[in-house]
Amino acid sequence: MELKLERPLLFFDIESTGLDISTDCIIELCFLKVFPSGEERVRTWRLKPWDYVNRCQHPISPGASRVHGIKDEDLTDCPCFHEVATEVIEWLEDCDLAGYNSNKFDLPMLAEELERAATYKKISCEIDLHLKKMVDVQTIFHKMEPRNLKAAYRFYCGGDDFENAHAAEADTIATYKVLKGQLDKYADSEIKNNVDWLAAFTDLGKSVDYAGRLSCDDKGVVYINFGKHKGKSAEEVYRNEPSYFDWIERSDFTLDTKKQFRILKEQFKEAARKPLDESAHSNAVSALFDHFSSR
Repeated sequence: MELKLERPLLFFDIESTGLDISTDCIIELCFLKVFPSGEERVRTWRLKPWDYVNRCQHPISPGASRVHGIKDEDLTDCPCFHEVATEVIEWLEDCDLAGYNSNKFDLPMLAEELERAATYKKISCEIDLHLKKMVDVQTIFHKMEPRNLKAAYRFYCGGDDFENAHAAEADTIATYKVLKGQLDKYADSEIKNNVDWLAAFTDLGKSVDYAGRLSCDDKGVVYINFGKHKGKSAEEVYRNEPSYFDWIERSDFTLDTKKQFRILKEQFKEAARKPLDESAHSNAVSALFDHFSSR
């Protein structure tokens, strides 16, 4: 079944130096952009992982290399992410997103690299991935037929395993085919061929940041989701211990997590200023009234 799209849907997959979002880097990135007309465009980047602190190539962990088969020496002459960031951002504009297990890893990793590039190269990075609809094909699979991408491909697409598993382009194309196969298989069930519905169906929670350090309830109240303040509202923590937000900024959290804490801090500061501004305005009006009425 072909996708019913109102705007382009960008499938993507990432291979990386490891699984730590705050310290590891993207080494291969593939985008498959599907347009409402049915047109498909593919772009794949091989990238030299960059250590922005030490200004050198970041090594690939042996475990990661065993999975995707990419070695450090394979990437020596490749561009760094910050050198292709502008092109990556152009591909991300005006589209929704889709991937396989992307909510937990690929999307946070992509957001982290964009933040690093923006900080390092001072490039304009106005893409807010939090605002995009995100369809996680793995979540549909696990909710309907719990398993992995190879099994999903066999189950929904028929035949043998796809070739070059764990290569970003092969995995991205397989993910696209699996979603279409899912729509065919569940055409008569509750699954809907609609990106808004699919994004909501695959959303596993209301995390404010990709690392899940902050969560949001149905009323929009943001809570700390770890450590000594777990379960407390972020606003309560800021009121009672504003230095906690400074500690977040100095510590080894993902750039996205730090960014969301900064946004909250500014919101709380603005909310605290508002009553003072209103009071000052009221006092000024009262003083003017007293001044002119005494003449």
